[in-house]
Amino acid sequence: MWCCSGAEEEPLAAPPAGYPAATPPRAPAQPRGPNMPRAGGGASAAKVLPIDVPAFPLAELNRLTGNFGERALIGEGSYGRVYRAKLASGELVAVKMFDNGSSSGQSEAEFCEQLSVVSRLKCDHFTQLLGYCLELNNRIVLYQFATMGSLYDILHGKKGVQGAEPGTVLTWSQRARIAYGAARGLEHLHEKVRPPIVHRDVRSSNVLVFDGHDAKIGDFNLTNQSPDSAARLHSTKVLASASFCWSSSRGGSPWTTPCPRGSRASSPGPLQG
Repeated sequence: MWCCSGAEEEPLAAPPAGYPAATPPRAPAQPRGPNMPRAGGGASAAKVLPIDVPAFPLAELNRLTGNFGERALIGEGSYGRVYRAKLASGELVAVKMFDNGSSSGQSEAEFCEQLSVVSRLKCDHFTQLLGYCLELNNRIVLYQFATMGSLYDILHGKKGVQGAEPGTVLTWSQRARIAYGAARGLEHLHEKVRPPIVHRDVRSSNVLVFDGHDAKIGDFNLTNQSPDSAARLHSTKVLASASFCWSSSRGGSPWTTPCPRGSRASSPGPLQG
């Protein structure tokens, strides 16, 4: 069943059998990594959520991106750089490498918890996390590649590129299709996921456009998330200060459904011009 259709509430997708759990970093004398099986089974051990996407070897990502060279570079920002790569399957992906200083003091275990949350969000209308790499203290994530770029790129030209020209003027039918896709992505986060997630940074640069003008919500910035919220899903802390948050308000009382629904209007504005 299409994950964004119907009126039934849909919980976060359960991880498929066979995926190892993400665990906190081990002592220096022991192997480390989010996919290492957890030793022991005492009742005092903290529950660790699985990361529902594969870990990619750093050597493979180096090969796919030409050692993260300029030819593969497609964008950069305060968080790091984004590269274009093609997997062995032929699928194009966006490889986002975070700068060492962009993680806001987040430990590897906390970062893995955030990866776990994002990896289990399954919907046709926001960009899917496809993989990650944590080797040699790197923090790298792989997302679906937006073939037409962002809505901002189409309307104004590629962001951050001098002299960039806007794309072809969108027809009203194309505008409506893009707005519809973005709204369905938000609907899934707000009404299907339990606990709900409220997106807090919906703008044209975060609406990614694919072939056929299908739109998906994107740019879930893992580095701006509060460290302990993924493990405390029912707390009043936000999950992401610049991307999205669990629908518990700062004052302690939960947001109501009309608030998320109203927030859907934050993106289509640029499409009206």
